[in-house]
Amino acid sequence: MRAFLFPGQGSQSVGMGKALAEASPAAKELFQEVDDALSQNLFRIMVEGPDADLTLTENAQPAIMANALATLKVMEKEGGLRLSEKADFVAGHSLGEYTALCAAGAIDLSTTARLLKLRGRAMQAAVPVGEGAMAALLGADIDKAQALADAAAEGEVCAVANDNDPTQVVISGHRGAVERAVAMVKDHSIKRGVLLPVSAPFHCPLMQPAADAMADALGKADIRAPLVPVYANVLAAPIAAPDDIRQRLVEQVTGRVRWRESVAAMFAAGVTDFVEVGGKVLGPMVKRIAPDATVTSIVTMDDIEAALGAL
Repeated sequence: MRAFLFPGQGSQSVGMGKALAEASPAAKELFQEVDDALSQNLFRIMVEGPDADLTLTENAQPAIMANALATLKVMEKEGGLRLSEKADFVAGHSLGEYTALCAAGAIDLSTTARLLKLRGRAMQAAVPVGEGAMAALLGADIDKAQALADAAAEGEVCAVANDNDPTQVVISGHRGAVERAVAMVKDHSIKRGVLLPVSAPFHCPLMQPAADAMADALGKADIRAPLVPVYANVLAAPIAAPDDIRQRLVEQVTGRVRWRESVAAMFAAGVTDFVEVGGKVLGPMVKRIAPDATVTSIVTMDDIEAALGAL
């Protein structure tokens, strides 16, 4: 069995999508469709930067989605790949869940782009700049991370945001609480705590205003049943009903990204082949979660040609 995976924030880089658009009219067309949906020249920011503009959450989220879906589109148009025939499940990390839903036909491209633009803006606006923070805990499992977050909170928000793999957990919340947690890592037998260069504390209760905004937008969005089941971040289980998809995407804004559990559950369900489309971030996590799995990361045209020959 096979799962297609789609990356989340942090996988963006200036120049992304340029080679795809030059090599494939299908990719160029997709980038134009996203620009039209957003009434913005996002593709120019992707290709030319500056980096500060691309890393803005409201730009990074639709850009990462567009790059991954352009990669998939090239595989479909140039190589005749049909996702519904090659994938048993799809999943995405945080914003990547929207990419997965679009890839599986549950949400159209223009709607996905607009939802992610709004999601990025709403998440940025939910907490004043400087009041929130996130930190990666290296050498931490979920139990150690939860104990540390609880100890550091001291009446503020400090929550486990991303359970990425058995060696990396990300916490999120009030800046003071997250900084206390980083200072306390050794007391909890955690190797290191590293503050992340993010503009807001994602996936924690401080994001509730953004969750409310997404509930309103998703309530109006046309969502269909996906062609293949999508693993929901907040459940670490597959979903397919449109109302369930809406609910889980709203919960995802404030809830934990249960990536380690999602990959483990897919592996337990019989998935042995994981294909990351549009990034090389999730593959190493998958290998730490399921060492016996086969992982392929597809970013370049050479990657696409090699993958089409193997799939």
